[in-house]
Amino acid sequence: MEMGVKRLHRNLLQALWLWSLLTVHVLSCPDSCRKCSGQETHQCEECRTGWTLHNKTCVDIDECGTELDNCLPNSYCFNTEGSFECRGCDVACVGCMGGGPARCRKCAPGYRLTGSKCLDVDECSDRVLACRGLDEICINTEGSFRCECAQGFNRKDSVCERKQIPCVQEKGLFEDIQDDEVEVLQKMFFGVVLCALGTLAAKGDLVYTSVFMGAAAAMAGYWLSDRGDRLIDGFLKGR
Repeated sequence: MEMGVKRLHRNLLQALWLWSLLTVHVLSCPDSCRKCSGQETHQCEECRTGWTLHNKTCVDIDECGTELDNCLPNSYCFNTEGSFECRGCDVACVGCMGGGPARCRKCAPGYRLTGSKCLDVDECSDRVLACRGLDEICINTEGSFRCECAQGFNRKDSVCERKQIPCVQEKGLFEDIQDDEVEVLQKMFFGVVLCALGTLAAKGDLVYTSVFMGAAAAMAGYWLSDRGDRLIDGFLKGR
């Protein structure tokens, strides 16, 4: 008895499951239908929002161009299944009837109607000088242009000024001379002076002769003292 009840219960559950599947399958309407008498598109009885019933078939409503089109200026209506979208006009347009530069109502500033499209105007190649400064170069951009300072110039207070090259202090003629070179130059200088005095002394002038003798003695004393200092220094170091 108990086994028979369980079997009956199981059969009832299976029957209910099959009935639910069939019911859902039969009552499943097309996406555009709110109510239908069958699964076919021509069996609709009531349509969803964005659709209209025609001969028991739900047809999409093209909201664009109707009072339902509430897109903002510089945008256009794009119809979709059961609805619509507002899409922005191309950057070249001021108002449009669709996407792209060929659907403009009017060209935006910096664009010109060329054929059937609003295309960018190259202000840099136009006859009118775009950049007024003599030291500026024109760079064309989409719908506009910009002026940049030429190489070697910087902008300051809206004016291009030449870059300041840092001053490099020049070294003097004898700034890098070494001590031994200074000594050689001193000896050369004294030698030239002695030669000049000797030439004048040879003419018999007593003044130049005495000056020559004094200079020669000073030069000899300097040379001997320098040699003496070197000899003493070498002796003390054990050379």
